[in-house]
Amino acid sequence: MSNRRAGANRIRGPHSALTDFLAANNISAAQIRDDYERRQREAERDRNAGEGSAHQEQKDSSDDEDAALAQAAAEEASKKAKKRKRGEKEVIEKIKKAKAAEKAKGSKKGKKKPKRGESDEEDDDDYDDALARNMYKKAKPPPGQFEHCEICSKRFTVTPYSKDGPDGGLVCTPCGKELTKEAKAEQRAATKKPVGRKRRKVESDRLDGLTHLGSKSLQQLCIEKVAQHHNQIDSLGDLPGSVYERLSQIFSKKRVMNPKTLPVFLRPDLDKIAIDDAAYLEVDDYKQIFAVVPHVEHIVLRNACQFKDEVVEYMLEKCDNIKHLQLYAANLVTNPMWQELFRQAGPRLETIQLQWLDAAFDDDTVQDIVEHCANLKRLKLKLCRRITEETVKLIPRLARLVHLSLQVSKHQEVGSESLVSLVTTNGPNLQTLSLEHFVDADDSVVDAIHYHCIQLKKLRISENDYITDAAYEALFTEWQNPPLIFVDFNSTRCLEENEPAQAIGLASKSFAALMNHSGSALKHLDIASCRHISKACFMEIFDGATQYPDLEYINISFCNSVETTIVAGIFKSCPALKQLVAFGCFDVTHVVVPRGIALIGMPTAQDAIEQYGMGIGVEEAIGRMVAVTG
Repeated sequence: MSNRRAGANRIRGPHSALTDFLAANNISAAQIRDDYERRQREAERDRNAGEGSAHQEQKDSSDDEDAALAQAAAEEASKKAKKRKRGEKEVIEKIKKAKAAEKAKGSKKGKKKPKRGESDEEDDDDYDDALARNMYKKAKPPPGQFEHCEICSKRFTVTPYSKDGPDGGLVCTPCGKELTKEAKAEQRAATKKPVGRKRRKVESDRLDGLTHLGSKSLQQLCIEKVAQHHNQIDSLGDLPGSVYERLSQIFSKKRVMNPKTLPVFLRPDLDKIAIDDAAYLEVDDYKQIFAVVPHVEHIVLRNACQFKDEVVEYMLEKCDNIKHLQLYAANLVTNPMWQELFRQAGPRLETIQLQWLDAAFDDDTVQDIVEHCANLKRLKLKLCRRITEETVKLIPRLARLVHLSLQVSKHQEVGSESLVSLVTTNGPNLQTLSLEHFVDADDSVVDAIHYHCIQLKKLRISENDYITDAAYEALFTEWQNPPLIFVDFNSTRCLEENEPAQAIGLASKSFAALMNHSGSALKHLDIASCRHISKACFMEIFDGATQYPDLEYINISFCNSVETTIVAGIFKSCPALKQLVAFGCFDVTHVVVPRGIALIGMPTAQDAIEQYGMGIGVEEAIGRMVAVTG
């Protein structure tokens, strides 16, 4: 029974046990609910109280941290301010010390001391103000930022290489280059040139005719100033053509004739364009010349390296009045274009001067000149590699030729028969005859000149190995031609080891005949390397009593018999002499150069290769030379 009751109790479960417990202790359900709610409210109240205290603690700790940071920042700012003030004081002290040292140095050199009552406080204040301005100047923007140029106000990107402007700002790259160029120019102007370099510059100017005895003319001063500031010139105005040519020569000599300076020399009313160095000009620049100056008649372009077929076509299209054409080194023009040029412009051409042509211009082109240039009066062909003896045979067909200059290349051989035919046909009308490097020409050529040339003013026969002294003497003996003005017989001598018995080239007898015939009108005389002229012949011709009133230039280089006495005789016999060239004359020593004469090439010159007479006359100079040598 008891076992059955216990099993029943096990079957009833825990809920029945809880009900029996509440009933035994007289506890109602309402009391249990109220007690539960009361415990819930107490737990909620305790939880709210804990969260409030934590928030308050967190707020108090953040306030403490902010206060600590503010105090640290204030202390750091105070330290920086003290450090900056200390640095400013140190800099000011250094400036004052440097200024005091400069004053002490200036007083030692004799600088005026300040008067009583005066002080340097104002200068110190100026230094302090300048220092303060520099201290608080706006910092430069870092690379990569945009900035406006201080000079042109253009916006540009700052780089590590951006330059400072005159007022402390930054400038763009083009303005920076201009500032650098100006600074270099000022530095170059302030730098003193070595004495030797200055002397060489003076000698070079004298040889080029840029310096004159006495004060310079206003025109010369203006020309030099224009050449000095060539990059700043936009126009030359209505200057005479001779001044344009002189400026062009100076620009070419200084190598500043380029596309930037070329427009200065172009004017629509000009009839002549002369550029002595066109090496920096391109195709478009040549076209610009013919576009701006369409009525040009006289064209001179030397070193025309980029003168091409398209330029010739443009010239033929724009310019219808070309009469004189002078081109040097125009090697990019082809043979067909040369022929087209002479076919279209040939009837108008009066002058053709071509030099240093290697790639084109052959005998066929000369054939076109002969056929289409019937009015040609001046022909000059020098160092045109592709022309041969056939060209010499074609030239006699130019019936109106007055001036003829020929120089063949060293590898070309031209026989005397062709030259004799040329002289025989064209000789009666010729006023200029220049035959250079016709090595194989013989006495027959000179004989033809003697019989057929009766109007010559200029005669050049140079670098010849066969024409004899007797032939030259016969040329000037009873010659119907009037006195020559220009004579050049340089390098007419035999180069073989065993010389023939008869003198080769201009020697004593022929030189005497030359001076007897043309000495009264001669202005230019070149007898360099004519080594067979004796000392006695020189002394007889330049004896001081015989006068050569127009002779301005003499070249006696490498004439071994020339000595100081002969030079003195030249000074006395040539009152108009301007230049005497005497390279290789080793017996010329202790020369005193008279006023207005340039002696060039003295082998024993210590100061300069050119001795330029300044202050004494011929008689006094000769007297001093006699005193020194005696």
